[in-house]
Amino acid sequence: MNTTASKLFSPLALPNGQTIPNRLCKAAMEENLSDEGQLPGDRLFRLYSSWAKGGAGLVLTGNVMVAPDALTGPGGVVLEESTDIEPFKRWAQAGKPEEGHLWMQINHPGRQVYAAMGETALSPSDKALDLGNLSKMFAQPRAITEEEIEKLIQRFAMTSQKAEAAGFTGIQVHAAHGYLISQFLSPRTNLRTDQWGGDINNRARLLVEVVKRIRHSVKPDFCVSVKLNSADFQIGGFDLEDAKAVVQMLNELNVDLVELSGG
Repeated sequence: MNTTASKLFSPLALPNGQTIPNRLCKAAMEENLSDEGQLPGDRLFRLYSSWAKGGAGLVLTGNVMVAPDALTGPGGVVLEESTDIEPFKRWAQAGKPEEGHLWMQINHPGRQVYAAMGETALSPSDKALDLGNLSKMFAQPRAITEEEIEKLIQRFAMTSQKAEAAGFTGIQVHAAHGYLISQFLSPRTNLRTDQWGGDINNRARLLVEVVKRIRHSVKPDFCVSVKLNSADFQIGGFDLEDAKAVVQMLNELNVDLVELSGG
């Protein structure tokens, strides 16, 4: 076995003391396969049971939303304080690789919600998505209030607690791909003049506070990770220097793994 292949199948030790048995990861994909009530059901159990047997040391779920009124599609899964945890226990049992990890990706879409679904689109500012002729498919956002920001931070923490109780071994905070936390990080969508907007320290404040609250809410050996854009590839948007600054912030917050994405 050559050196590269040998490294792929070598264990990866995480800062919290956990170990991923190899360097292979099944990345998150949005399945839109929830059952009635936005709960995981047999379709997701079968799918993740197959992925669990695929040899990856880490399996990441698709988007799980932290709020029932903020979905990226009609088949999205929601996990909040009042959610029945039993279906999530079955999901964790089905999807966890033997000796490996199953992490739940958790998210709020912000302004990236379809107008036809009748949801309230929240964003750091009231700037709508500009997708040319497709723009009308998405709801007009309004600026999220300070009170709503605090409730949102607590939602991320509560979803993480519930994921841990269900048997998942970690969570991944989705802070990329133009969803709500990504909207806060980008100077193109975050036009706020308060403590949540302006320089990168303020634009990253929501992500930092979410990670802090989650880490405080779960056990030390529960894995906390972040999906972050390396850049959003928009002129005047979140760029590589911003990404480097955010990664340095996360480095001080006991984050176990950062997945770099883009767009």
